[in-house]
Amino acid sequence: MTQSARSDQDFQALMGDVTPLAGATNRADPGRRRRPPSEAQLARRESAQAETGQDSFLSDDFVDLLAPFDPIEYRRDGIQRGVLDRLRYGGYAAQARLHLLRRPLAECRRALPPFIQEAYAHDLRSVLIVHGRGREIDSPPNVLRSYLAKWLAQFDEVQAFVSAQQADGGLGATWVMLRKSERARAANRERQQKRRG
Repeated sequence: MTQSARSDQDFQALMGDVTPLAGATNRADPGRRRRPPSEAQLARRESAQAETGQDSFLSDDFVDLLAPFDPIEYRRDGIQRGVLDRLRYGGYAAQARLHLLRRPLAECRRALPPFIQEAYAHDLRSVLIVHGRGREIDSPPNVLRSYLAKWLAQFDEVQAFVSAQQADGGLGATWVMLRKSERARAANRERQQKRRG
């Protein structure tokens, strides 16, 4: 007797008096007709879509996971390397902080856009996002860190971001440099004109 025939016999012996489910009660039956959603389900679905509509530009699709011990860094074209280095070494004070430690990914996705947009609206330039870092590539903090690197690059307000130094949270925190608002640019031009006389 072959190995596969013996395995089939063993399986049949184990299954003995087991009978298949009736077609009408089999929930996995692909031929089963689905009922239309109830009014309450439709209301919840609309509410969820309205709630997530504000941050729908942040994708929660597949992301390449970053290695747990690799720093992240990003800068838009035109941003000098020195600005990124100064940001990395804490040369700019943290004007605001967002703590995402131990929060679900969906909650982080909802919290990030208002934080970035409010910081930009208040003319803040450097903010620190604390997200944590796991030791395994697929640990929740590392998954969040990977998504954060993807999401931050999608904001027009973000000029650069880089992993923090150990004193500021290490690889579990990210410095973000925001671009100047139009109001801040106008104030800067005015100061420059006053200096020139």
